[in-house]
Amino acid sequence: MKSRRHAKILDIIAEYPIETQDELLTRLKDEGYKATQATISRDIKDLRLVKTLGSDGKYRYVSAAKNSTDIRSNFSSLFASSVNSIDFAQNIVVIKTLSGMAQAVCAALDSNDYKAVVGTIAGDDTIFIACRSSQLAVSLTEELKKLI
Repeated sequence: MKSRRHAKILDIIAEYPIETQDELLTRLKDEGYKATQATISRDIKDLRLVKTLGSDGKYRYVSAAKNSTDIRSNFSSLFASSVNSIDFAQNIVVIKTLSGMAQAVCAALDSNDYKAVVGTIAGDDTIFIACRSSQLAVSLTEELKKLI
């Protein structure tokens, strides 16, 4: 069931400009799939879906696997337009984004393979980045602040 739902999600985002998890959930239900908000959130993570800026000026979900080159090339633009603030505490960098943009920014950040980064976690508007050391967290924070 999960693999069929994942395939349907990929079909839906290819056919429709899905901007929110709620829109995706509604489309899935229209197609006869039963899912919850938590399920959709996990599916988005499993499928590595990210939001990118469409030609209409609105953000929409796309598959990161198919668009990893686009994500890297558009990272600076996405970062600058979505990030509100960056700070750090010891070896953790905290990025605050516009509501709903943390996962897209985080996926784009992950695609850049920063050597200082051990791992990332994204919520709705906050990203936590675990760095290898406090010193590397300071350097990463300074580097990322230049982008905004």
